[in-house]
Amino acid sequence: MDVLSYLGNGFATALDWHNLLFAFIGVLIGTAVGVLPGIGPMSGVALLIPVTASFTSGLSPEAAATSSIILLAGVYYGAMYGGSTTSILLNTPGESSSVVTALDGYQMAKQGRAGSALSIAAIGSFFAGIVSLVALVLLAKPLSDVALKFGPAEYFSLMLLGLCAVSGLAGKSMTKALMMTVFGLMLGTIGIDNVSGVARFTFDIPQLYQGLEFLTIAVGLFALGEVFKTILERESNDGELAKITRILPTKQDMKESTGPIVRGSLLGFFIGILPGAGATLASFFSYILEKKISKNPEKFGKGAIAGVAAPESANNAASGGAMIPLLTMGIPGSGTTAILMGALIMYNVQPGPLLFDEHPQVAWGLIASMFIGNLMLLALNMPLVKVFAKIISVPPKYLIPIIVAISVFGVYAVQTNTFDLMLLMVFGVAGYFLLKNDFPLAPLVLGLVLGPMIENNMRRALTASNGDFMIFLQKPVSLVFLVIAVLWITVPLLLKLRGKKVLVNEEG
Repeated sequence: MDVLSYLGNGFATALDWHNLLFAFIGVLIGTAVGVLPGIGPMSGVALLIPVTASFTSGLSPEAAATSSIILLAGVYYGAMYGGSTTSILLNTPGESSSVVTALDGYQMAKQGRAGSALSIAAIGSFFAGIVSLVALVLLAKPLSDVALKFGPAEYFSLMLLGLCAVSGLAGKSMTKALMMTVFGLMLGTIGIDNVSGVARFTFDIPQLYQGLEFLTIAVGLFALGEVFKTILERESNDGELAKITRILPTKQDMKESTGPIVRGSLLGFFIGILPGAGATLASFFSYILEKKISKNPEKFGKGAIAGVAAPESANNAASGGAMIPLLTMGIPGSGTTAILMGALIMYNVQPGPLLFDEHPQVAWGLIASMFIGNLMLLALNMPLVKVFAKIISVPPKYLIPIIVAISVFGVYAVQTNTFDLMLLMVFGVAGYFLLKNDFPLAPLVLGLVLGPMIENNMRRALTASNGDFMIFLQKPVSLVFLVIAVLWITVPLLLKLRGKKVLVNEEG
């Protein structure tokens, strides 16, 4: 009953007119941030911290902290909503968690089903947001206790499982998927080593000391790769794109999406709780799960609506789940929550176990505002589906310069150097040739994202065990993750070999 009364007080705070206005401004800006490739929730939240400080200067410290965090959190989950738009319409992921959505969403758009894809993304995001918030209210304390017990060995094994599971995104060849995963891991090692301070694979180029920016590679591979494909293979695209016949999803679409939305929401929330796992891993895992359990896995990558519903639900649920370690332990689960944590500390509000006791107005006001913000997002995004969907009807001769301009602006706005623009072009060309030869791009992206996290957790675990690799097998949770990872790779190979033997016996 205490939880409900606290939540009631939170709604009283969130429904103040100025907090409602801040929530609306936050989700509106967040949607725009998500739609524009290159800015992303992390940059959007960081850019708005000084703006919120000036907006709330006349309020009391507690009220200023509450209003500011409501606006910044609105940008965070609003960007998760908006990130799907360019992935679906232009094959240009706004941030890493939208990469998976592009696999089927863009194919749906090319088939004239952009409206259905965008609507399902909005509905899935709304449902996932509500599920994660209800779970946040009920399970924050017990779940954060479990996550707190995860050490570096468990995180290492979880990330390794993520890499093995990427074989589910292999397309026609698991060998090619594993090659791309290794290539992604190799790219992730470029830069200054965090432990020894030694420069690795930088070739005395100062711009490489910080490592390769994920955004540059993702936009190059997906957006510019598609641009080069359109320019160089004119015969496959006569300039007439499929007309959008329907905006709202059909009954069949809803039927096919319901299961993936529910599963993606639950899986995304639990992955979001784990600090460092984040929305990217949640969206990859949910997509792989749906492909594994689907009766028609061959449809994935060719416009399966489940391939849009599951990852979109998962990345929004993960953003709600990431609030648990932030609010209850003071541990940011992602780059964006780290920035939110910095904003709270700026207002002398320390996230952690005492937050709910010392600053209940901030904690519960934020949670209540997220319920309201999700309703606002659904009301904003469903009518705008028609506006967004019209983008796909723009002829390629107009669309290609827009995609190139957005890609170049997005990368330059984040990196502010011409070296990254050259890298963008290089990965654009690479993306075209990899696509042309059926090399899947998603494993490369996941390898790049998880590589540094795997290395850091492995080193921390080995430091704690004095270099003994048995620590990964001695920890029960870590052992379970490793066993699942090995089975994930070996079982499909064994089934394939068994199938070949049966075929040989039948022919013999």
